[in-house]
Amino acid sequence: MPDQSPHRIVFANEKGGTGKSTTAVHVAVALAYRGARVAALDLDSRQRTMHRYFENRAETEERRGIHLPSARCDVFGGGEADEFDSVLERLGEGMDFIVIDTPGRDDPLARHAATGADTLVTPLNDSFVDFDLIGQVDAETFKVRRLSFYAELIWETRKTRALERRQEIDWVVVRNRTGHVEARNMQRIERALTELSKRAGFRVAKGLSERVIYRELFPSGLTLLDKGHLGELGTSHLVARQELRSLVAGLHLPETTRRSPELELA
Repeated sequence: MPDQSPHRIVFANEKGGTGKSTTAVHVAVALAYRGARVAALDLDSRQRTMHRYFENRAETEERRGIHLPSARCDVFGGGEADEFDSVLERLGEGMDFIVIDTPGRDDPLARHAATGADTLVTPLNDSFVDFDLIGQVDAETFKVRRLSFYAELIWETRKTRALERRQEIDWVVVRNRTGHVEARNMQRIERALTELSKRAGFRVAKGLSERVIYRELFPSGLTLLDKGHLGELGTSHLVARQELRSLVAGLHLPETTRRSPELELA
């Protein structure tokens, strides 16, 4: 993608605790393993989870004397939308992708970032508490009653882009932590998501299960992709790696001219 603006991948969810930052870091590193040049911007200047993850990763590289594919990460300390756009332009210069992690709360700047996405990723836990972010369901039938304000915002933005003949937002709702959901409730959520996806225009992808390994990796900044640096992996970790591969493939992100097959996750 030479001589083009970087592809913007925005991870946005106005509720916390959905694995958003962990997913964002793993996708960014997966792209780096492909040979892509990746920048990252953390909009949560209070928690800085994504930025801290990449800081830990850099410290592990220095401590062990190793090289790990990574992303150049910065934190946006706050300001207006035009300031954010300027920082994004500077950070994305010469990059193939820029991954933006937004706060897990209602935030005007996060909404602005979402409307500027090429790929918008909304991780959800498989619960109707999280589902409420994008739509409301009937308490008896579990049928979708209406879109949320957030879903309406993205819908209107997609329509505006289409009229302007610009690239539409590819909105992907990622179902994280599905492993601990009761089967009947999971089926209800699946039916509701399918119905809502037709009305709001998003795709649904399976995300990352709830696994202790993700919390254990944070202090070192390592990811499931860093074979050879993780020690022996159990079966559940290998399954988690396959989940990640499937997720990245499901995002349908553009290829880069610097693709490096030898770095690909085996």
